[in-house]
Amino acid sequence: MFDEHIWEFTGIIGLPRYLARSSQILFFTEILNPLWWNVAKEFVFARLAPEHPSVRELPHAYRTPVLIATVHGRLTKLTEWLNWLTEQGVESLSEVTQQHCDAYLELRKKVRDKHGVVIRDSSTGYRMGMVAVIQELAYYTELFSTDAYAPGFRPWGQRTAYAVAGVVKQAGNKTPALRDEVFQPLVAAALYVVEVLGPHVVALHEQLQEMFSDRPGRHSGRHWNVELPRAIARHVEEGEPFDIALDHVVTQRLADGWSPEDPLLRVNLITLAHETGRHAFQLKWLSALRSQIEDAVATVGLEKRWARRAAPVARADGRGDVPWALPLNTYEARGHVSRALTACVIALAVLTGMRFSELTELPLDCRLPPEESGEGRVRYRLKSKIVKGRGLGGQWDEWVTIKEAYNTAGVAAALTDLACQSSHLFKKFTFGTPYDAFLSWVNGPEGRRLGLAPIPEEPVNLRMLRRTLAVEMAHRPGGLLAAKIHLKHISVVTTEGYANRPGGAQSVLLAEFGREEREHKMRVTLAAYQDYKDGIRPAGPGAKDLTDFFESVDGTVGQPGAPNVKRSEQEVMNLLAKRAGMLHLGQANHCWFLDPSKALCLKLAGRNASDATAPLIGMCDSARCPQATHHPDHRPVWASSAQNKKVFIATIGRAQNTEKARLAADLARDERVLSEIDAAAGTGA
Repeated sequence: MFDEHIWEFTGIIGLPRYLARSSQILFFTEILNPLWWNVAKEFVFARLAPEHPSVRELPHAYRTPVLIATVHGRLTKLTEWLNWLTEQGVESLSEVTQQHCDAYLELRKKVRDKHGVVIRDSSTGYRMGMVAVIQELAYYTELFSTDAYAPGFRPWGQRTAYAVAGVVKQAGNKTPALRDEVFQPLVAAALYVVEVLGPHVVALHEQLQEMFSDRPGRHSGRHWNVELPRAIARHVEEGEPFDIALDHVVTQRLADGWSPEDPLLRVNLITLAHETGRHAFQLKWLSALRSQIEDAVATVGLEKRWARRAAPVARADGRGDVPWALPLNTYEARGHVSRALTACVIALAVLTGMRFSELTELPLDCRLPPEESGEGRVRYRLKSKIVKGRGLGGQWDEWVTIKEAYNTAGVAAALTDLACQSSHLFKKFTFGTPYDAFLSWVNGPEGRRLGLAPIPEEPVNLRMLRRTLAVEMAHRPGGLLAAKIHLKHISVVTTEGYANRPGGAQSVLLAEFGREEREHKMRVTLAAYQDYKDGIRPAGPGAKDLTDFFESVDGTVGQPGAPNVKRSEQEVMNLLAKRAGMLHLGQANHCWFLDPSKALCLKLAGRNASDATAPLIGMCDSARCPQATHHPDHRPVWASSAQNKKVFIATIGRAQNTEKARLAADLARDERVLSEIDAAAGTGA
């Protein structure tokens, strides 16, 4: 294989399914100078097989093997570099100088169109990859057999590719989370398509599968002059209109000389052929069938074939029922199936936190049998492969999920194209184009008809969905997704998945969630401390204890240190760290779980405080618990609660005095909490 000038890895069993076929083929002949073909081959070989004896002896060689997709990208950049050198008249790598490297970097700082006109600046990430390839050739000088840089030459000296490209390293996860205004309507739309429209789309898909002639067991057939007239007659007998041709087909017919008045101009002849098990309608048949088709069309008319009598479904906004779909032609029907699969991908990504590679590896039988895990409790599991950081072929793993994710996988399996004979839930796909189509549909007339909330047009990818899930679980542990999925449930099953398989993929998601949760708690604690510094005090039973703690921090920070040394924010954070670790966030309060024996929720539940590591936040009565505090950002929750109680009290009849008294007491508590928050913040009357 080494002597060949095209390396093809498409036949290797176990490559990740997400890899495009093009990234599995390496073309060395695109390098203009044949002298450098071997250089490129040896470089690629060294990156793929760092344990080879000829490679591992090199002092600067990389020690970790990379994926085919990685070397494909490296080869692309290497080819660009070498071909530019050829254009500059360089015939040997030994002639390369730092001036060449600087000139090439300057060139690649701009992105140009095919005419050489500058479009925009290139990204720092692209520049870093380009600089890295130029530098990496120097790491393998002793390996190259035909040509190499001059001995001792290393582009840009000891500077790293990061530094040369101007990349500023960022700590932590660099993938941004989606705004709530994007995330919530997106999840709601995906779940609506899967759960409400899903059964109808599955039925439509089965009808489409039955129609197409390329399904196993169907025929392309002879005897068209018998079967097609029979199909035409059936339309008349059953009063079923003929399908309408697509607009581009009508346009093409007119261009081919059809009359605008032709009664068959808008008849979908291909659908008629499909009804007899044929893949296409041959125009040579039309002259023999025209008279019969014209008479039939005059009798039963034309109408889009699918969803003619669509069942009613509830609108997403709760404003009545509408047909799940308006009549569809075949192209539009296929579009419904495609959108439903996109919705399944979105829902699974959000509800499980699976990576793109793990979604593409989901097999058709990914749904493992549900397990009883206690009275009234069922554990739902999905299986897939982890390919990131694993060897060739990946490693099977299991995800413990909520029921909604498990059911979503079932809908996706039912939408599989039988003709493709695929063994996986999803075909190889890219997310960008299907998502754009899904977004256009939600924001278009059909989305409005179904009562779906519009989704702002902002960049969305699967990494961002996973990141947003981790952030949501950390920031809003008691919150909801799409007003129906409890984040706490996702957090619980993720923890169960980690306990079930500690080294599995869910442990990575749990670790990401844990990091984000710790960072968020620190930010909340720091914000509360800053409010204290600004004169905004906490309220609630635990307010004095928290204020005393902040005073002690102030005292420590205020102690004189070394001359001319200013106390940094990091020092303050270090002093707040332990208290932040004890913080548990509720929707209406902060719980500083310092002493389990004081926790009112544990007392109410009759729980032993000695072995408790966390409060029962769902049972919190923060107006009475000595470890609870209220802050200005909790005010809207209490104000909404008070307003709702006023409405309820106004509707209670005279005979329900007990209920009215109970609500009045709760209202008084809410108003007292609001007054305390306002007084502590300095905004009270």
